[in-house]
Amino acid sequence: MAASKLSPPVHKKKPFLLRFWKLLGPGLITGASDDDPSGIATYSQAGARFGLATLWTSLAAFPLMYVVQEMCARIGLVTNRGLAGVVKDHYPRWVLYGVIAFSCPAILLNISADIAGMGAVANLIFPQVPATVFSIFFVALLSYLMVVLPYRRLAAIMKYLCIVLLVYLVVPFLSHQHLGNVLWHTFVPQIEFSREFLLVLVGILGTTISPYLFFWQTSMEVEEMHGPKKAIVLDKLILPRMHKDVGIGMFFSVLVMYFITLTAGTVLHESGLTEIETVEDAAKALRPLAGNFSYGLFALGVLGTGLLAVPVLAGSLSYILSETFGWKEGLNKKFHQAREFYIVIIIATILGLGINFTGIGPVKALLYTAVLYGVTAPVLIGVILHICNNRKIMQTFTNGRLTNIIGVLTLLLMGGAAVLLLVLLF
Repeated sequence: MAASKLSPPVHKKKPFLLRFWKLLGPGLITGASDDDPSGIATYSQAGARFGLATLWTSLAAFPLMYVVQEMCARIGLVTNRGLAGVVKDHYPRWVLYGVIAFSCPAILLNISADIAGMGAVANLIFPQVPATVFSIFFVALLSYLMVVLPYRRLAAIMKYLCIVLLVYLVVPFLSHQHLGNVLWHTFVPQIEFSREFLLVLVGILGTTISPYLFFWQTSMEVEEMHGPKKAIVLDKLILPRMHKDVGIGMFFSVLVMYFITLTAGTVLHESGLTEIETVEDAAKALRPLAGNFSYGLFALGVLGTGLLAVPVLAGSLSYILSETFGWKEGLNKKFHQAREFYIVIIIATILGLGINFTGIGPVKALLYTAVLYGVTAPVLIGVILHICNNRKIMQTFTNGRLTNIIGVLTLLLMGGAAVLLLVLLF
């Protein structure tokens, strides 16, 4: 055959949805894990108690979440170090140890609340099996998967678990909705200057901007793009992709938050069920009001996000301690290559389970978590802002003006929320 008759190879463009799915990574997982069972309980409490009055907080939270997580992701990509490692390298040890002293107990309590919520909701679906048995099963399953699976496969599973949260976009529309009323509360902020309402606002802010997410996001970017990167590649290819990933992930997070609040605010609040303490309370209350299908979808979402969030929480704790004490770390390593890292993950999940047998119930665990996160978050955001404006650390990839403005606003809001929480509680 003549060379002139040879046709050039045809490269088929991948479908848009496949390209979109491949674009998503640490940002999506971080955003989805933010809507963990304890977060679902907080949003359900807000909707059940105050109807649609807190619906606007979803819109308000998005730019704050995006800016903080984008800074964390950029730190990981530029320095090739986790957040705790960067703090250890460039700041006094008391800063690092102070963060550990507040973050680690809070993360353990958060794991405890999530495991209890998962066990209780699974028990609602299968009443013949005790909630404790389910909790033990989930701890064993998650510990095994995190230790045995290589990072790429684990990350793929976690991405698919994010899809489960789409059920919350369906649940509100299984009941009648007044569109005009929903839109009004979405775009017009309402604040009641009562102790209960302010506590709910602080709780929403704390559960959407949680310190463990800062550590996880930074370390996951290092896992995704392992090894040093040339500045030109970072600027032209990697950072734009990261911005899209984090933006989509944070949008997905607040979208789920919005629809959970909408469900509780219309179905539960309008039926007079205003006292929701735990995520299983919300699931049980939905059943007679919205039907078995709504109840089943809500419960499925709790289990899905719990399976996603507990590894993120335990992994965050392990990254913090491993970077602090110089242990080999990384979900891309096998157990024998990073023994201490994986042992911390296993111990963290077991301790989270054990807290449920100490008399500290999920409600108390959430309260203590909120206080500890509230104290830690402003300090960490201040450190993150300082890192991202330090040319010695970030080279040419320091913050722009808008990022600094929103970052400082987030710092002030989180600091004010911490003070307000302490005043309201004590």
